[in-house]
Amino acid sequence: MMLRVAVTGVAGFIGSHLAERLLAEGHEVVGIDAFIDSYPRPYKERNLTHLLDHRAFTFHPCDLRTEPLDSLLDGTDTVLHLAAMPGLPRSWTEFDSYATNNFHAVQRLIEASHRRGVSRFVQASTSSVYGRRAVGDELIPTRPVSPYGVTKLAAEHLVLAYMETLGIPAVILRYFSVYGPRQRPDMAYHIFSEALLDGRPLTVFGDGGQTRSITEVSDCVAGTIAAMAHGVPGEVYNIGGGQSIGLLEAIQVLADALGKRAEIRHEPARPGDQRDTGADTTKARTAFGYVAMVTPQEGLARQALWHASLR
Repeated sequence: MMLRVAVTGVAGFIGSHLAERLLAEGHEVVGIDAFIDSYPRPYKERNLTHLLDHRAFTFHPCDLRTEPLDSLLDGTDTVLHLAAMPGLPRSWTEFDSYATNNFHAVQRLIEASHRRGVSRFVQASTSSVYGRRAVGDELIPTRPVSPYGVTKLAAEHLVLAYMETLGIPAVILRYFSVYGPRQRPDMAYHIFSEALLDGRPLTVFGDGGQTRSITEVSDCVAGTIAAMAHGVPGEVYNIGGGQSIGLLEAIQVLADALGKRAEIRHEPARPGDQRDTGADTTKARTAFGYVAMVTPQEGLARQALWHASLR
């Protein structure tokens, strides 16, 4: 069945991939993005290139915090809310931006969704809500150690409160370290790939022994669309990779794919950085068949070669 789906943060890394997949499956997509300066606008404009010419795609430059939203959601069946101020380090110094983008904007969007009778609201969240060691299923304690994680957890609670009180059918997805082509320029594998191609040293914060349950973007997109269709309202689901990988091992995979040698420099660990993540996705598999298909070795090589293709 063809749906009209609103995707916020559509010019971003995950949002642009998600919109492309929805269009390929025959849905109509209403794309919303404010080009908030979490990273340079030209990256986001490039992400939109293949979307803007599609007959089933409409784009609205809109700041969810301040602009009227109801008309954008007319006739919309589903809202996939990915827009957010991302990243851990800046959340310590730019708290107002994180609070308004990651919390206040959610309240305005879900209010508008309720007024327009949206039948499904999917809130993209993050493994950062679990805290320093995010290993396990959705029942492990939520103890975020950064303002970013705090704002994303607050948004989860807000969405679920609207569901309990107003009956909005909402689903929460906690993404684990998404990577792949078009990854944000502030993210580690993007930075490492570009440094390797340039022959520059790579800066590793901490000892490099930290591990991540990294999720290739195509798996993230597949899980999001499956949750849109079959996720149980009021439930929270982990969306993560099937395997964890150590940071130094990931760097070696990137270097091998590019035929480069990595020169690594260590700096002190940053406040709020997670030590280990490992997503138990049993709940998502049971509810809507989510299984990560791309291994870290395959996905990281794919991302490295994408960076090389842009040179």
